[in-house]
Amino acid sequence: MIRRYQNLINGKWVDAQSGKTYENRNPANWDELIGLFPKSGKEDVDEAVKAARAAFEKWRLVPAPKRGDIMRKVGDILVDRKMEIAREMTREMGKVLSETMGDVQEGIDTAYYAASEGRRLFGRTVPSELPDKFAMAIRVPIGVAGIITPWNFPMAIPTWKIFPAVLSGNTVVFKPATDTPKTALTLVEIMMEAGIPEGVVNLVFGGGSEVGNAIVEHPDVDLISFTGSTSVGKQLSRNASETLKRVSLELGGKNAQIVMDDADLDLALDGIIWGAFGTTGQRCTATSRLILHEKIYDKFMTMLVDRTTKLKIGDGLLPGTEVGPCVNESQRKTVQSYVEIGQREGATLVAGGSIASGNGLGKGWFYEPTVFVNVTPTMRIAKEEIFGPVLSILRTRSLEESISLMNDTVYGLSSSIYTSDVNKAFVAIRDIKAGITYINVPTIGAEAHLPFGGVKQTGNGHREGGWTVYDFFTEWKAVYIDYSGKFQRAQIDNY
Repeated sequence: MIRRYQNLINGKWVDAQSGKTYENRNPANWDELIGLFPKSGKEDVDEAVKAARAAFEKWRLVPAPKRGDIMRKVGDILVDRKMEIAREMTREMGKVLSETMGDVQEGIDTAYYAASEGRRLFGRTVPSELPDKFAMAIRVPIGVAGIITPWNFPMAIPTWKIFPAVLSGNTVVFKPATDTPKTALTLVEIMMEAGIPEGVVNLVFGGGSEVGNAIVEHPDVDLISFTGSTSVGKQLSRNASETLKRVSLELGGKNAQIVMDDADLDLALDGIIWGAFGTTGQRCTATSRLILHEKIYDKFMTMLVDRTTKLKIGDGLLPGTEVGPCVNESQRKTVQSYVEIGQREGATLVAGGSIASGNGLGKGWFYEPTVFVNVTPTMRIAKEEIFGPVLSILRTRSLEESISLMNDTVYGLSSSIYTSDVNKAFVAIRDIKAGITYINVPTIGAEAHLPFGGVKQTGNGHREGGWTVYDFFTEWKAVYIDYSGKFQRAQIDNY
C-alpha cells in the first residue's frame, strides 16, 4: 500500500483542496516510492494563514518560558527518535547516515537552545532624560511567519527557523521542499506530540510557484524566512516588498578553502574531502573552490586525486558509503552540465567527471566526485554555484593573492584557511569577505549557537542560529512610564 500523506491546518490533517498529489521517491533507488503528498495551492495557503492568524492571538500571550518548555519536549522526542529519523531522511534525500544523524542532532541542539531562550528574551532598561520616569525596550512577537525551506537539510534548517519563530510567540505556515516532505511531516508531528497548540504550526506541501508564492504574497503573513537559491531569493524579496514584509534570505555560496605552504597537509586534505564532497557537495557552505599555494601544489594535488578517486559512492544507508546520490535527476543534470562547461572553458579533469554507474548505482542519481585543475578565476565553474560534487583548483603565490581570489565572487557565505601561522590566520579573519571564517577547519560545520549567514549576494543581512535569529522573529517596543504625577515633556529644550 502506498501511503498518502496530508497537510496540517489548524491541527487537522487534510488533503489539498484540489485533491492532487505528487510522488516522493528515494534518490538512491528511484524505483522506491516513499509516499504521495498533497499538491497544494493558494486556497490551502489561505486556510493555513487564517488558522495561524487566529492562533497568534492566544499563542503570543503564553509566557515565553512555557513556550520554551514545549521546545525542550521536542528536543527530548528528537533524541529518542534520532536514528529512526536519520534513516528516514537518508532514504528521502540521499546523504549518508552519519550526516543525517548530524542533521537531526542540529535540530536537537536548536530545540534545547530555544528552550533556554524562553527565559532569556532580554530587553533593555535605560535612564530617562526626565526625573521620576522609567524607560525600557522589550521584544514582542510579530505575527504569522512564512517558513520556506530547502531539501539538503530537511530537519536542521526548518528547526533553525520554526523553533525561534514559535518560541518568540509567532505562529507559522511552513512549506518544506518538495523533495523532502516526509522529514518535514515528522518534525511537525513531533511538535504536536510535544504540545504545540492547534494552528500555531501549519504545514502545507507543494511547489514554490503555487505554495511558496502564495505565502510570500499573502497580506496576512507578516514575515518570511527563506533558504534557497539567490535567483529565487531576489524574486521572493521583490514579491514580499509589495506588503512590506520582514524578510530573511539565506542564499547561495561559492565557498573556498585556502591551503598555505605552512599548512598541515594531511589535516587540510581531510578538510577539503569533507567540505567538497560531504552531502555530495549539496550544501550552501560546500567547498567548491580550493586555493593552493604553489609551493605545496604538486604534492597536495597528488594526495587529493588519490583520496578523491577512492571515495565510496552508494546508498547512504549502506555501511562504508562516503558519497550519496544527487537529490534528483534534475540536480544531476545540472552537475553534468557544469562539468561540460568547465571542459569547454579549458579546465582539465583530473578526477571524476561522469555519472557513477555499476555496483547497483544504476537506479539512483549518483555522480562521481569531480576535480578540475587549470581553472582560471573568470571561468563559470569558478564563479557559479554548482551544488554538486565538483571542485575547482586555483593556484596562488601568496596569502594576499589567495584572499583576493577567495573574495572574487558575488557570494560571501563560508571560508576556510589552513595555516600554522597565527598572524596569517588573523589577516584572513580580517580580510576575507564572508559571514563565516574557519581556521584549520573546512567550510562546513556551523554550530547551532552561533550566527549563520553571509554577505554580498548570499543574503540580505539577517542571521540564523544563536541569539541573532531572535532579533529577526521579534519586534522592539519602547516603553515609557512616568511616575512623577505631573506633565513632563521629552524632546523639548529642558536645558
